[in-house]
Amino acid sequence: MLKIKRVPTVVSNYQKDDGAEDPVGCGRNCLGACCLNGARLPLYACKNLVKSGEKLVISHEAIEPPVAFLESLVLGEWEDRFQRGLFRYDVTACETKVIPGKYGFVAQLNEGRHLKKRPTEFRVDKVLQSFDGSKFNFTKVGQEELLFQFEAGEDAQVQFFPCMPIDPENSPSVVAINVSPIEYGHVLLIPRVLDCLPQRIDHKSLLLAVHMAAEAANPYFRLGYNSLGAFATINHLHFQAYYLAMPFPLEKAPTKKITTTVSGVKISELLSYPVRSLLFKGGSSMQELSDTVSDCCVCLQNNNIPFNILISDCGRQIFLMPQCYAEKQALGEVSPEVLETQVNPAVWEISGHMVLKRKEDYEGASEDNAWRLLAEASLSEERFKEVTALAFEAIGCSNQEEDLEGTIVHQQNSSGNVNQKSNRTHGGPITNGTAAECLVLQ
Repeated sequence: MLKIKRVPTVVSNYQKDDGAEDPVGCGRNCLGACCLNGARLPLYACKNLVKSGEKLVISHEAIEPPVAFLESLVLGEWEDRFQRGLFRYDVTACETKVIPGKYGFVAQLNEGRHLKKRPTEFRVDKVLQSFDGSKFNFTKVGQEELLFQFEAGEDAQVQFFPCMPIDPENSPSVVAINVSPIEYGHVLLIPRVLDCLPQRIDHKSLLLAVHMAAEAANPYFRLGYNSLGAFATINHLHFQAYYLAMPFPLEKAPTKKITTTVSGVKISELLSYPVRSLLFKGGSSMQELSDTVSDCCVCLQNNNIPFNILISDCGRQIFLMPQCYAEKQALGEVSPEVLETQVNPAVWEISGHMVLKRKEDYEGASEDNAWRLLAEASLSEERFKEVTALAFEAIGCSNQEEDLEGTIVHQQNSSGNVNQKSNRTHGGPITNGTAAECLVLQ
């Protein structure tokens, strides 16, 4: 069993040591049975993706919607929590810059994100792990950290109710603040929070995240997902989302079409990017797009392959990034220079938003350094082909890459050098070896 000693990202002010017990009648206004009775939150029911219509219904009274109502709701509620002092630091004071070069990696200096955290052991060799209620989960957050309930509607109208009961018998999906934000408006989408689902993708939850991206109607609002083994820090199903008013380098990378599904979902491979990734777009509907990606993710989960997801372009594009950084780290195969940065490449880092914890790394940030760090997370070319073949089998498609281009594309860094540190194939199921430990600060 591979483990890494790590410090998890603190996403809630009520996060505490694993195994600690809540006192009887905690009095923290949490989502547990001790505090849930009478709890109320706004409810946003988005319009059906298949249908059209832009009406907003507030308390059953139909009126014309304001522009980007969901965006206004997210940012308004987030700002309210900011003014109430619920965040661990002021993310608006963090320095941010675009790293010179053709890729436009974004660097942020966030020295507060790794402070005052408690070490814990985190298993990295199992993507699917059972939910453990003794460890921190989102039923333990304070209700003041919750912004609103979010669900997919049944018709073409948006419905908004300013004050709706939280129904324990019909577990709601909720939007909550991340108290250690990366950007302004950084929130968590927690599907069916009271069902205590482990961190694993299912069709219904991914579609809910796509609904949220579409409803926000802002290409600068993205949702991300980290599997276990790919730097998810909480084993309770959740997505992250925030606004960044510029394109991610991942979104700008050139692509090569590999195949198209029967439902019209176009699948492409990213070219000239440090992490080998797939891009899904198109299809007869957003549900077809979401279901195709879900099928692939379920396949990766079942084959113990860690991955990250980025939902982009208002839900019209979904990036799937299998990775192997945590495995390499636990095996001692990540370069010391990269380890010293204390950066764990999760979905935002792989997308090109580098959250740096040391001033020297921020001041010395370069395209080569960003590329070098991210390349450590990438599957080898051989392993990537194996993984894509597994995923395509799961969705009933064949890999047609050789028929489209007829050339082999080697992954290169920004200096033009092929990244090939060893001939070991990473990213497969881990079935042998001794336990290895290393210090990770996130």
